[in-house]
Amino acid sequence: MSTKPTITNNIRSLRFNSNEMTQSDLASKVGVTRQTIVAIEKAKYYPTLELAFLIARVFNKKVSEVFKVKFHD
Repeated sequence: MSTKPTITNNIRSLRFNSNEMTQSDLASKVGVTRQTIVAIEKAKYYPTLELAFLIARVFNKKVSEVFKVKFHD
């Protein structure tokens, strides 16, 4: 069995390119705290599938355009 995958994201750059949206603005749009957005951006916390879709929707992107997964064999 392979080890856990590594999940990264480009939320910070998407926020910057969206009129420099703050972490608080994004948090408010998806119904979480700013601290949750901070943790997701730093890959300290992986969002639920529902939250990942909500974040992607804010930026009008597919989930796969916001989050990347790397499998370690």
